[in-house]
Formats: sequence, structure tokens, C-alpha cells
Amino acid sequence: MSEIRLKFEQLMESAKTYITKSENLKLIEKAFLYAEEKHHEQFRRSGEPYIMHPLEVALILTTFRAGPTTIAAGLLHDVLEDTRVTYEEMVQEFGEEIASLVDGVSKLGQLKYVSKEQEQARNHQKMFIAMAKDIRVIIIKLADRLHNMRTLKYMPKEKQVQISKETLEIFVPIAHRLGMYRLKSELEDRALRYLDPDEYYYIAGLINEKQKEREQDIQNMIEHISALLKEANIEFDIKGRVKNIYSVHKKMREKHKEFSEIFDLLALRIIVNDEATCYHVLGIIHANFKPIPTRIKDYIAMPKPNMYQSLHTTVIGPNGKIFEVQIRTYEMDNVAEFGVAAHWAYKENLNITAEQEQHEIQKKLKWYKKMVEYSENDDDAEDIVELMKDDIFSANVYVYTPQGDVLDLPQGATPLDFAYRIHTEVGNKTVGAIVNGRIVPLTYELKTGDVVEIKTSKQSYGPSEDWLKIVKTQHAKNKIKQFYNKQNRSLIIEQGKEQVTRALEGRVPNISDTLGSEQYLKKFRKQGINNLEDLYYAVGKKTVSIQQILQKLEEDKPGLDIKAILEAFAEDKVSDKFRLNRTSETGIIVEGLDNPHVKISKCCNPIPGDAIIGYVTKGKGITVHRADCRNITDSERERVIDVYWANNRDGKKYELDLVLTGFNRNNLLMDVINAINALNVNLIGVSANVNKESMANIKIKVLIEDTIKLNNLVTNLKKVKDIYFVERMAK
Repeated sequence: MSEIRLKFEQLMESAKTYITKSENLKLIEKAFLYAEEKHHEQFRRSGEPYIMHPLEVALILTTFRAGPTTIAAGLLHDVLEDTRVTYEEMVQEFGEEIASLVDGVSKLGQLKYVSKEQEQARNHQKMFIAMAKDIRVIIIKLADRLHNMRTLKYMPKEKQVQISKETLEIFVPIAHRLGMYRLKSELEDRALRYLDPDEYYYIAGLINEKQKEREQDIQNMIEHISALLKEANIEFDIKGRVKNIYSVHKKMREKHKEFSEIFDLLALRIIVNDEATCYHVLGIIHANFKPIPTRIKDYIAMPKPNMYQSLHTTVIGPNGKIFEVQIRTYEMDNVAEFGVAAHWAYKENLNITAEQEQHEIQKKLKWYKKMVEYSENDDDAEDIVELMKDDIFSANVYVYTPQGDVLDLPQGATPLDFAYRIHTEVGNKTVGAIVNGRIVPLTYELKTGDVVEIKTSKQSYGPSEDWLKIVKTQHAKNKIKQFYNKQNRSLIIEQGKEQVTRALEGRVPNISDTLGSEQYLKKFRKQGINNLEDLYYAVGKKTVSIQQILQKLEEDKPGLDIKAILEAFAEDKVSDKFRLNRTSETGIIVEGLDNPHVKISKCCNPIPGDAIIGYVTKGKGITVHRADCRNITDSERERVIDVYWANNRDGKKYELDLVLTGFNRNNLLMDVINAINALNVNLIGVSANVNKESMANIKIKVLIEDTIKLNNLVTNLKKVKDIYFVERMAK
């Protein structure tokens, strides 16, 4: 029997341990024969027939108890990439589900990018997006990567290093987040062997040097614990293990320890029938061996985001030897070994669709749901890879919302990272944070177990640029940058819209419908204009003129008198200029009244540049409010009249109140005052207080000309170190 047939028989024997239906076994055989035919006369660098690789991948998948569809996709996973078979042909031969899985695993090698980094980022992005669609894709990909690492010795040295680095950066964290620790450990050790062979063989030698001694220590501890558990009539399994080479290397490097200083090399795992017995066993262990207090962890009550559950304790055993003891149920042990693959273990008589299983995974793995959102909302390949690596795969701090939901964040994450993880608007409107019932500064580093509550305000001007130095996650940084980009764009769009409306209102019917129609917008496609907002933006940026808009309109409306419209538009601007250039003591113009009794409302303190309305009071003249003032109710709208800011205000300045919040430090108030003085803004009042959490609250009253000067002032204040929020006060 040939080597290929022997390997196929081995695959089928492994599959038959849990797959019994003949149609399912026939599907696996059909996929093998198809792959064997398509890969005919293809060979790997090792010299063996190429089909041996898909067979090994499929065999690894059976150790995860993958279903027949997944095994078939594993056998076919290189057919689309390395043969002439098309996606349509595969759909016709094996159906949409298997073809989609194979396509998800395939690389983007045939596409060209500006740099290797971009190409790699794009490949990773495809993997993440495919993974988001169906998590079986990554299980196949991990099996593929494991076999490639097992045969890496046949690759050139440069390729060995590149693949090993990619394995540690991308595939190991994915395996960790999926809870697939056995596969993760093997990938780590094999990657280290090529990235740092001296270190690998040095640690391997140290582990082997005292292997017999360690095995004896483990055996003695097993016998001791076994006797205690039998005495308590507990059914159990117990096994010992030694840390894998990479985890020893990582601890030596990160903790700056010598090999002799690593005390948890010896580990025991106790497996029992139920959760209650886990805690019973923990009590027995602690009653007989001295525990190290800081090393007790309850992952049963608070599972890791990858579904891992276990009790961990570190105790001092016989002869002063230190042992790490893990206690878990059989089901927990299966999940700990195979992670999400254990949850997806094939159950032949269970009628459940792939979509239902995918939904179940999203419910169990909250980080996975977040990854799905990232992959749907971010188009830039390098951005999405950084988001995954920084915000998801590096996460190891677990914090609670006030409702008890667990969020996982990277080490060093702050309340702002938490806020943006909840929702973008929560982040943008954040004005404070409470952790474990205490107010904390936004620079506070969150710790596992913290309960975090975010305080928001609708009056907030939004994030400070200083926040970019505070947040840890790429997701939060991107949202803060988007806020500033969108803020600038929104202002320009409004300016453009105003120009278009003033030019065309009363002269062109249904302005929005006409200019926003597909027929009209396609005339501007070459300028990158795809919708009405894009058009207004272009007008505001002065890359498209009113005359161009009219000329494009004339193509569809031949009777349009462009010259007359442009002349009327020019006259309107002159008329407006004349009307608004009238002088007024308050700087306010009321149409039809030459010298009205007008006063500026103290509740919202409008200033030039704010949209304003006039409110006719009973016997006290007209008070001017911001258009969005919450003190003008719907029932009072009949008393509202149009008012305008005069262009000629003779340098008049208006009172305005601002509230600043930040972390107290020496000279904070002085820095705030200096920032105000630097812009020649009149400061007429200031008060400040500090709470017991060292958060400073500074209220300032200034005289200011208009919103342009106000925005400059706010920008300057937000640049002051340790100032986190600037709000405009409203009563």
C-alpha cells in the first residue's frame, strides 16, 4: 500500500471514532479523491507528494473532532489556490458551504500590493474577515499552520524566520483566544526553534537535565494527593506536566529570571465530575499544602473570554518544591485543551445549522463578536490587523460594567478605552469615570476585576487631542481621530450647503432631490463626488463652484437662465451685506425694527456664530437664545421670531462660561490662565475646586467675540496637559 493510501486509511480510522454515517464518510473520501487528482504531480519542498499535506491537515482536524464538512474543506483547502479549479466548479462539485470554507482559507497571493507589509496585512485581513463569517475557517487555517510548522525544516532559512514570526504574532494569539492551548504550545515551541535556536536548545537542555528528578517529584505529589482524594471518596483523574519551552523562555525574558528561579515548572491537573467537587478538592489541597496567597485564581466563577474555566492554586509540596495545581471538570478540561474546537466537536445526530453554531460562538466569545464588528466596519487592511493584534489578541485585563458584563482590554487600558469599547458616542461624550465606586482620573490603568462606570455629558465638546496619549487601544485612537476628521468635514459641508441654498432657493425647485439624484451626481463622479454631502463638501472647499453646479443642471434643464441666477445671487449677497451691516448695541438685528429692546439671554449665553432665535417676552422686550436652548419649550414656539447677528458689531464681546475638568497638579490653573491669555481673550472670572480623587473642576467666565474665537480657545485649553474636558455651561 502506498504512503498516500496509508495516510488516508489513518485519517478514516480517526474519523470513524466519532463519524458513523456512511454519507458523511463518503463525503470525506470524495474530497480526498478530488484533491488527490487535482494535486497530481505536485510536490512539496520535502519531496513528498503534495496531497500528503492536506491529508495531515485533515488528520489534525479529526483530533479536534471536526465535522465531515470541515474535514472535506481541510482536504480541499489548497485546491483553489494551487490548481486551476474555480470557485464555481467547487460549488458545483461540493456545494456552497464547503466552497466558502475553502475560499476563506485561501490566500491573496495572486494580488499585488505596494509593499510586502501591505500584502501581508491584506492576507491577515482576509483571514480575519473569513474567520468572522465562519470560525471553522480559522480552525482549518490553524491545522494548516501546525503542519506547515512541523515541516518547516525544508524551507529556506529566511522563510523559516518569516513564517515563525508570523506564527507567533498572529496564529499563536488566535489559538490562545480560541482556548486551543495544546495547539498553541506546539506552535510556540516550533516557532522559537527557528527564531532563536540557541535559546530553544538551551532551555530544552535545562529541562531535560533534571527530567528524571522532576518526574519523580511529580509522581510523589500525585501519590500524595491521590491518597487524600481517595480518603474523601472523590472520583478523579490526575496527571502531571512540565511547562513548554516557549513559556519558560517567555517567563525568563519578561520577568528577568534565571531558569532556577522559575518555580511553577511542575504542574498537576486534577479532573473531577462536577463544579462543586472542584471547590471541595481545592479545600483539601489547601488543608494539606501551604498555598501561596497571591497565586490563587478562580476561573470557574469568572471564565476567561476564550471560555477557559479552572481553579488555579500554587502550593508548597514535599521537600519545599513548588507546584501549580489546576482543578477542573472533564468538560472544562476538554475546552481547556481544544478551546472553541471542543464546543464545535461534531455531534452526528444533532440537527443544528452552521449559522446557529456561529451565533452560539458569538454568544460565548464576546471578543469574537467584537472582531466581527471590526471586520465589518474597517476597510483599511493594516488598520484592521492592528486593531485585532492590539485590542483583541493582546487583551488580558478583564473588567466589569455596572450591569456585570465582562469586557476584555489590553494591559494598560484606561477608562477611555472602556468607554469607546461600549460605544463611540459614550467615548466622545465622556466627562469622568468611576471605578469600584471611586472617581478616578482618565489616566487610571484598569485592573482585572475593576467595575467601571462612565459619566457622560451632552454639553461636552468631545474628545481632547490629549486623549490620544491616554488611550491604549487602536480602536479608541481611531474613533478619536475620526471625531476630529468628521468635525472638520461637517463644518465645511454646512458652509457649502448654505452657499448652494442661497444661490438656488426659489430658482431651482426641490434642490436636495435635484442635486442628490443619481442622474445629476454621476456628472461629478470623476471628482470623487458620490452623494449630496460630497457635493456640499466640494462647494465648501471651493473645488466646485455655484457656476459649475448650474452648468451641469443646464444639461438636463435647457431653459435654465444661469446668468440671471448668478446675477440674482450676487444681488442677494449685497442685500444681505447691507441688511446685516446695520449697527446695533447688542449686535442683533430684528427684521422690521430699527431700535428694538433686545437683551442676550443668560441661560445659554449665545455669541455670534451660534444659530439664534428671538423670544418675545411679556413686557420685557426680546431675549435672544441659542436655537437649541432647552429653556424654549415647544409650547412657547409661537412667541419665537427670526433674529440675526449684525456683521458690524464694533468689536463687541459677549460673556461666556466654560467648565474645565482635569487631573489636579501643581500650576494647572496657571497653565489654563496662560492658555487664555495667549489668545488675548479677556478672563473676567475664575473659580476652582479639587475633589478627594484629585480631579480639578475649573469654571471660567470670558468675554469673547464669536464662535471662531471660542473654538480657538477650546482647542487651546484642550492642549493644556491634564485637562480632559472642556464644556460650555448652560443653565
